[in-house]
Amino acid sequence: MRIASLDFLGVNVTPKTNWSFLLVRTDCGHTGIGECTLSNQEALLAAEAARLAANVAGADAGQRNRIARLIPHAPGGLVAHALLSAFEQALWDLAGQDAGRPIHALLGGALRDAVPLYANINRGANPRTPEGFAAAATRAVADGFRAVKLAPFEPLVWEDAADASQRAAYDQGLARIAAVRDAVGPGIDVMVDAHWRFSPGGAARLVRDVAAYGLFWLECPVSEANHPEIRRIRSMANDRGMRLAGAETLAGLAAYRPLIETGCYDVLMPDIKYAGGHEEIRRIAALAQTAGIEIAPHNPTGPICHAHSVQLCATLPNLLPLEVQFGETDRFFTLVGGHDLRFDRGAATLPASPGLGSAIDEAGARLTPWQPMPRPWLDPRLG
Repeated sequence: MRIASLDFLGVNVTPKTNWSFLLVRTDCGHTGIGECTLSNQEALLAAEAARLAANVAGADAGQRNRIARLIPHAPGGLVAHALLSAFEQALWDLAGQDAGRPIHALLGGALRDAVPLYANINRGANPRTPEGFAAAATRAVADGFRAVKLAPFEPLVWEDAADASQRAAYDQGLARIAAVRDAVGPGIDVMVDAHWRFSPGGAARLVRDVAAYGLFWLECPVSEANHPEIRRIRSMANDRGMRLAGAETLAGLAAYRPLIETGCYDVLMPDIKYAGGHEEIRRIAALAQTAGIEIAPHNPTGPICHAHSVQLCATLPNLLPLEVQFGETDRFFTLVGGHDLRFDRGAATLPASPGLGSAIDEAGARLTPWQPMPRPWLDPRLG
């Protein structure tokens, strides 16, 4: 089974969201698919896909160790890692199709019959008031989710702390958290994503201020590079009954090893779009397990990332619920065929069909090509 071509496919799905996919076609007519969504980097993703295509044309699609090895110091950085991760995903899809077995079976077999999910309500909250976030959380709970996550502190960035508007943004963020906690009640877990918006001092105050809401975890309060302060904030959070979670944009076991060995996080969040694909995340999860660290993969984008993440998560022993974007767009379900990706009372069922079990509607996807985003979700200084 030789690689015939690689196609980059960028799709616009909302005024603020593009999804990006990589299609790997073989000489025997099979197509494997992976996702490489990286906001506002679509043109670079397309260029990297063309470069990768030239390098792997004619290669044996079964030689993953040879042709899909992640190089942590790749000059292309996260763009290169995203394309390689999508390529690795697609090769697993092809391997499963060739073997007539789902990916989770090729990974050694599922440890669970369904994968638990939590609802990321951030992009589905409209209006972005405390009441709007509370309504989105209520919809998720009504749909069967037992945990919800919000990113409540936009447009706060710690570098602008002298501006009075930043004080207001912080207070508004706390009000959104309070509204969600009140709306879902004590039996539902609530997580808060801080998107690296805080200085270490600001994060320390944040931990104290959110303790009253009984968060399951606080996520990404400060820069991923600031390991000493991450450890300090983790200790503060743990003292108040919260986990600290993070590391969603790192790539490769080498990037995660110091976080694990120095005890930065309670929960690691490798993303199958960036970390190197299935096998690299399994290595990360195995090392994390030796330190008692839990894994909750980052997964707030498109349906192909979700489908691959479900297959992966079925095999991880130290798994917490998998993230899923809730309420952003129905194209999450209509853009793909095959195994039904609709959520089953806050869980994802496992496919029994070969490979990924999901295939993209290419014709429908090409009707809405990716669009430049003049106003990204995150301030460029945050990632």
